[in-house]
Amino acid sequence: MQFIDLAAQQRRIRDGIEERIRRVLDHGQYVMGPEVLELEERLAEYVGAKHALSCASGTDALLLALMARGVGPGDAVFTSPFTFMATAEVTALLGAVPVFVDIEPMTFNLDPACLERAVTALRSQNASLSPLPRPALELHLRPRGIIAVDLFGVPAEYDAIQAVADQHELFVIQDAAQSFGAERYGQKACTMASVGCTSFFPAKPLGAYGDGGMCFTDDGGLDEVMRSLRIHGQGRDKYDNVRIGINGRLDTIQAAILLVKFGIFPEELGLRQEAARRYTDLILSRGAPVEPPKIPEGIVSAWAQYSVLARDAAHRAELLKRLKEASIPWAIYYPKPLHLQTAFQDLGHEPGAFPVSESCAQRIFSLPMHPYLTTADQERVIEALARH
Repeated sequence: MQFIDLAAQQRRIRDGIEERIRRVLDHGQYVMGPEVLELEERLAEYVGAKHALSCASGTDALLLALMARGVGPGDAVFTSPFTFMATAEVTALLGAVPVFVDIEPMTFNLDPACLERAVTALRSQNASLSPLPRPALELHLRPRGIIAVDLFGVPAEYDAIQAVADQHELFVIQDAAQSFGAERYGQKACTMASVGCTSFFPAKPLGAYGDGGMCFTDDGGLDEVMRSLRIHGQGRDKYDNVRIGINGRLDTIQAAILLVKFGIFPEELGLRQEAARRYTDLILSRGAPVEPPKIPEGIVSAWAQYSVLARDAAHRAELLKRLKEASIPWAIYYPKPLHLQTAFQDLGHEPGAFPVSESCAQRIFSLPMHPYLTTADQERVIEALARH
């Protein structure tokens, strides 16, 4: 059994992938070839955004969005500590400071009530309201923006998050690295903030055969700046540099592969929904001792992962032992929250600062999840968990 079965998908579309790659080899435009523009146009239409800007990775997508906003030293960007490193890393790379905000226990996404307290705490320099990083009290940081993460494929509460942002004049970026294809009350992920950023890492719901990413926006000005930043701050041509940028282009071959994969993406998204429903039904009917994911009303998850909660760390260890003995793969996202990572030790956070994130990190684990899971394999997974 595979945790993510990319081979099964490839067997379906191998001929199409090889044909698309041959076209790239024939025209020889390996950087910014026609497939890149085609992918941008098709995905912009799919999510309902005016502009789509491909780039080299999901990390670059977040970085470009922050750079376009002029984020730098002295700025603070609010985000979740229960996510992949890249979400907060991009803020630190620009010399700004991530201010962590605890999460909701059901969705694992940014808690809007905690966000409001964190912004107020930073503005008033009152760490009793919400944990603040050490630089916040030393440097009197300026609140600039929010990066909300759609963890495991579930969009965050953008209406409530945007209300906080509007009150405090902050921008919002949607980290949709795991939620491409998801919906919130009929609105597609990547269009719920001023800029939506996604990833095409191979394990994502829509994944390339290497790194890749994309930014979506309805703001023509932001799109223009991000396009410049993507190619070394390019102006009229590649030798006219009007700002400091990065080399953040998506390879043409990866765009070609993604175009083929996108052809079956809606079907695969439906298959993920079916696999998730089967898991939940099996957990409840077989009495598996885990808490299944709960999807809020009005939400369609992209099901990047199917993540469950054990009672505590010791219980999780026992359940993972059962899976290992049954030769069933599993993963833990994310075992150590960002505020406790060595890379962020200068922020001065101690264990207990963000209790919901820390509790989830100790209890969570993910089961095999992909569009080609069979009912028999899922029954095998749940039987292993339910074994006494």
